[in-house]
Amino acid sequence: MILTDTHTHLYSEAFDQDRDAVMQRAIGKGVSRFFIPAIDSTYTKSMLELESSYPDNIFLMTGLHPTHVKENYKDELRHVEEMLDQRQFYAVGEIGIDLYWDKTFLKEQQYAFRHQIRLAKKYNLPIVIHGRESFDEIFGILEEERGADLFGIFHCFTGNLEQAKQAISYNLKLGIGGVATFKNGKIDAFLNQIDIKHIVLETDSPYLAPVPYRGKRNESSYLVEILDKLSLIYSMEKEKIAEITTANSKEVFGA
Repeated sequence: MILTDTHTHLYSEAFDQDRDAVMQRAIGKGVSRFFIPAIDSTYTKSMLELESSYPDNIFLMTGLHPTHVKENYKDELRHVEEMLDQRQFYAVGEIGIDLYWDKTFLKEQQYAFRHQIRLAKKYNLPIVIHGRESFDEIFGILEEERGADLFGIFHCFTGNLEQAKQAISYNLKLGIGGVATFKNGKIDAFLNQIDIKHIVLETDSPYLAPVPYRGKRNESSYLVEILDKLSLIYSMEKEKIAEITTANSKEVFGA
């Protein structure tokens, strides 16, 4: 069984003491493909080091996370452009709009999101979207950018059925993680109405650990808990879900 974690911050400081053990636990559970979203330029070195340590397992993205869109956002966007020009990446992400913590830089977030979508189109890459308290703003930009060259993943999807269908209409897969296991997560109530061809698995580790680890540091080995939940939701064998969602990830990332 091959499992793909389409969204994990393995370079995070949260793993500095036991990163190799975390990797081995995940690989031991069948998780052998790890897609790594960027946050900002300060993490580039640690991301490249992670790839160097696990060249067969690690697939890097580049991008500017919406919560890191600050006064220097244009410098950060130039860094993204430079990285895309220098080497291979598998997506532009994570990008988007986050209005949960702070609305100060909404206009700059919108600019950065649109700019990075267009970079992804230029390099024929998928986008990986982060959205929090911002479905309307994100969908507004996606509607403007709609087309065959727009595709990717709506990471950590927590919307309703209508929003799920709208995201899918933009050639986006839904990234399903620990929230699907929460009692108040809500998406488990309608997920079986979404064809599994639109679903990919993710942990977003070290964040959003699934039940029974909720509140603790998340890690990629916990992807099996999300797999178990989806097996119940879809009334489908776990091996089949692993096979389909990994194939879905390959469709998006081309690897």
